Amino acid sequence: GNVVGYLQEQAQATGAVPDDRTVVIERFRDEIGDWRVCILTPFGTPVHAPWAMAIERRLMDRYDIPIETMWADDGIVLRLPEAADNVPLDDLIIDPDDIDELVVGSLPQTSLFSARFRECAARALLLPRRRPDRRTPLWQQRQRAADLLAVAAKYPSFPILLETSRECLQDVFDLPALREVLGQLRSRVVRVVSVDTPKASPFAQSLLFNWIAAYMYEGDAPLAERRAAALSLDRDLLRDLLGAEELRELLDPGVLADVELELQCVAEGRRARDPDELHDVLRKVGELAIAEIDVRCDGSPQRWVDELVRGRRAIEIQLAGERRIAAAEDAARYRDAFGCSLPLGLPQAFTEPVAHPLESLVARFARTHGPFTAADVAHRFAASLERIVGAINALEAEDRVVHGEFRPGGAGREYCDVDVLRQLRRRSLAMLRREVEPVDPETYARFVQTWHGIPGERRGLEALVEALGQLQGAALVASALETEVLTARLRSYRAADLDELCTTGDVVWVGAGAIGPSDGRIRLYFADQFAAIDAALEPADSPTGPLHDAIRAQLASRGASFWNQLRAAAGDATDNELLAALWDLVWAGEVSNDSLAPLRAVLAGGKTARATTAGRGKPRPGRLTRIGPPAGAGRWSLVAP
Repeated sequence: GNVVGYLQEQAQATGAVPDDRTVVIERFRDEIGDWRVCILTPFGTPVHAPWAMAIERRLMDRYDIPIETMWADDGIVLRLPEAADNVPLDDLIIDPDDIDELVVGSLPQTSLFSARFRECAARALLLPRRRPDRRTPLWQQRQRAADLLAVAAKYPSFPILLETSRECLQDVFDLPALREVLGQLRSRVVRVVSVDTPKASPFAQSLLFNWIAAYMYEGDAPLAERRAAALSLDRDLLRDLLGAEELRELLDPGVLADVELELQCVAEGRRARDPDELHDVLRKVGELAIAEIDVRCDGSPQRWVDELVRGRRAIEIQLAGERRIAAAEDAARYRDAFGCSLPLGLPQAFTEPVAHPLESLVARFARTHGPFTAADVAHRFAASLERIVGAINALEAEDRVVHGEFRPGGAGREYCDVDVLRQLRRRSLAMLRREVEPVDPETYARFVQTWHGIPGERRGLEALVEALGQLQGAALVASALETEVLTARLRSYRAADLDELCTTGDVVWVGAGAIGPSDGRIRLYFADQFAAIDAALEPADSPTGPLHDAIRAQLASRGASFWNQLRAAAGDATDNELLAALWDLVWAGEVSNDSLAPLRAVLAGGKTARATTAGRGKPRPGRLTRIGPPAGAGRWSLVAP
């Protein structure tokens, strides 16, 4: 389902899904306004790498514009400057005859060539170790290889240069396949779908994730270039990678409520107990109304507030049309951000202008709240939504706030402090882990009894059906089925109810192994669910012998049979031998009966065959002269005909 959904999203974004007969060329702008061009194909890195190198060389030669490329198994990414508004499609689909010259000419300037040169030089023992018994750090190997490459570059016939070129062009790249693909593109055998999108499609997003690694570990590029690549990262893609957009159903509502109470100093153990702790609460949470202070204090908040105000440790300000108390250390922030008037007598350190006062207040709001919206902050400070959004964007650019969909049951775009989100995710994960931790045996025993309704308060046929629904497929000791198992689950169990379910074909019982000579285990099933449940169980060993085979053959050819029919198929075997073979098949789960009467007879020790006459004296012709043993009564059939 995920794969199909992924392909459907790609088709909706670009109108086509790349395959071996379709190449999708997608163009969109990144966050800083530069163009990103993604060539989406399934041809793999051996084709994409030389193709990207050739495109980079061709664009540099023709337009003299800086090009950054990255390739992967799923396509090629090009980063063009904002000025490169229109790059012809033909410059991306290079003529097959030109590909060799372009790749060979641009190969020595790539980091791939440098890395392969180092490996070739090491194999040729041109990078000897000073101490053979110690490993040389990789960064030192790279430095020495760079020095060797700088000298060898003066000699075009240097063997290691030739070997490195051969390895790249033959072992790493697949130039014949690239020429074939480019030829099919030119001849329209492979079609090209070119599309401009407002943002990266799902396939392009997967490619752009690799952009981070491609430039983070680009060791041959100067540090400034690596920093420039990092600055051009798409932050939305980075948040997708961190899973920030999929937390609405993952965060636990109880955890969110607990964390918010703790951050707001409302939870038990977080409330203020004296004026000093109330001052700390004001510094942590920010300005508070008197009613808000009351719920954060254990004691006399009004007296503590008066004491803090007299000591110039707290100030009274008017914000959002109400009187609020703030820590004196924040005086300049509220003055510069919202124009609040300050009382006289404050220390000069508290009235000095501060940098970015609104951002600092919004950042504290984020640190002391769960996921919030810009409207929440604007309402709290009675400020315009545009100012608040600007402050949040500044915090987001510094990676102090992230946006997404976080609050369970919420809707729309939300923001959350990075540390708060980390705490929410960690606690939610811990909550989920606690849910799957095994409980102690006593708790499990209580649960099992409750789950099975023990002691039973239900009665009647419907109650029996519900009990069997919980028990079906379980191997139950036959002697305990009616004396302990069912009687514990039903207030008044009647054997006639179970017989009715069996004789009507609603319930099937199957043997699951013998226990001694007169007991065993059985499994109960509803007939319509038997095949699905029994198929998941491991089959028992089948008994072998001529008599067993004769019974199987009789039931397979004639279908359900009574005792006298089985007796006729048994030949010269005695009743006890036939009965023993029959119950061997029963306990193995191969043969069953449409009644529980023979099972009850076995449990009562009634395996012995009994002979009776049809009347006193000589038996009459045509009348049955023998009635089978109680343990063989009823109609027998194969469990799986």
